[in-house]
Amino acid sequence: MKKKSGNSRERTAQTAPLVRGPLNCKAKGDLAELAFLYKAASLGFGVAQPYGDKERYDFILDSGERFWRVQVKSTSGAEADHTGYLVSACHNSPNNKIEPYRADEIDFFAAYIVPLGIWYVVPVNQLGSHRFMRFYPSGCRSGGGCFEAFREAWHLMAPAADLPQPRTLRNARTINRHRKRFVE
Repeated sequence: MKKKSGNSRERTAQTAPLVRGPLNCKAKGDLAELAFLYKAASLGFGVAQPYGDKERYDFILDSGERFWRVQVKSTSGAEADHTGYLVSACHNSPNNKIEPYRADEIDFFAAYIVPLGIWYVVPVNQLGSHRFMRFYPSGCRSGGGCFEAFREAWHLMAPAADLPQPRTLRNARTINRHRKRFVE
């Protein structure tokens, strides 16, 4: 029987690889993308993935009303104080300069906290010029946790989520030959 530690926070036990040894960063990223695919599809979104790695986004989500470009990142380890999780919110530009994601590249940034199974769905306009984002699922004494409002915020990508006013109607174009309605 395993003895409980003095840590009161519950954490999901991680599964150790059985066959090929520890996972490298690319393999961990691939697993996070699979977790995103599963979560988004289970919520009813249409999910598409661009071919290759040349786009700034990892997935395109179809809400039935619009398409969203989503960049997925993950983290497996907590910071030294065991309350915060650090996730990179930047990429290498063509001139090998590290830059934060911009609104012309992605619409949402999805961060997966692997040990807790928690997603943060952050609109790109909330990233600012942050190169890293800190998430505090267990709370933070120093007033941090500005991204807690985006924990499991999948509703931000739901139909009509980007309307300026609640209950504002949109004009829809006529049905195309594929029988889908597109929004103007």
